[in-house]
Amino acid sequence: MIKILRAKLHGIRVTGAVLDYHGSISLDPLVCKQAGIVPTEFVEIWNKNSGARISTYVIYGEPGSNCCILNGAAARTCQQGDEIIIAAAEYVDRRELAGKTQTVLTFHPDNRVQSVITYRTLDDGAGGYDFAIEEAVA
Repeated sequence: MIKILRAKLHGIRVTGAVLDYHGSISLDPLVCKQAGIVPTEFVEIWNKNSGARISTYVIYGEPGSNCCILNGAAARTCQQGDEIIIAAAEYVDRRELAGKTQTVLTFHPDNRVQSVITYRTLDDGAGGYDFAIEEAVA
């Protein structure tokens, strides 16, 4: 089994940090559904401003709010306005890698989805893999 990317929110901005909370990251459920991220799923978070890297789980915030709120200990790793990358992963057998697709969303400064990118892992016909990227403006 190998761990691969399943979904990514690239460049979403932190809209809040709430230290006095029991933990997690609150995200707009409409954005999560578009990317395929589900409640309580563990995600990796990489802060493009500070370089901080953490792991926490997703809870849904207010639909349509475009929120990205770090809660609990995670609130110490980000400031409001920081650009972050949120990545969800899955484990697959290498033999199942060809044909896998991943959804990557990029964002405007107000956290509206800017583009939807699809990563595709393909069989190269020689026992290896090829890779393609398709992008659509939201």
